Amino acid sequence: MRYHGFPDVLTPAFPMHCPFCSANDTKVIDSRLVAEGDQVRRRRECLACGERFTTFETAELVMPRLIKQDGSRQPFDEDKLRAGMQRALEKRPVSVERLEEAIAHIKSKLRATGEREVKSLVLGELVMAELQKLDEVAYIRFASVYRRFQDLNEFREEIERLSREPSKA
Repeated sequence: MRYHGFPDVLTPAFPMHCPFCSANDTKVIDSRLVAEGDQVRRRRECLACGERFTTFETAELVMPRLIKQDGSRQPFDEDKLRAGMQRALEKRPVSVERLEEAIAHIKSKLRATGEREVKSLVLGELVMAELQKLDEVAYIRFASVYRRFQDLNEFREEIERLSREPSKA
């Protein structure tokens, strides 16, 4: 890794090809953080033709694949996660911002496992934990489907369990 004038950013020693002449010897003139620190903007100059160009670097954060209960595997689908949580939160007083924060928290926890694959049950439990923090009614809605409540007693038991826990508000 070579240091290119930016304290927290190292770039690989692999050359960047010039988009004008295809030479592989370019130098970094300037590096700046952009997009609230999630991206690095680099101004580069081709040592062969002298043209300048800009590149952007972002971290590639790979989400683990989900192992379903039947053993099949599928990629993590953020839209599917959001839709399920929105269904549970329908007509509840929870802002879109709080929902997006919860989704980001779930994704962060999944990435933090460091695993390439995780059981879908892990995702389900993370969703339930976030919904419980957001709105207890939404949590019960989701839990009733997720845990496949069979009768009113299972609803009652879960509500009683919730009411015994200290309030998170």
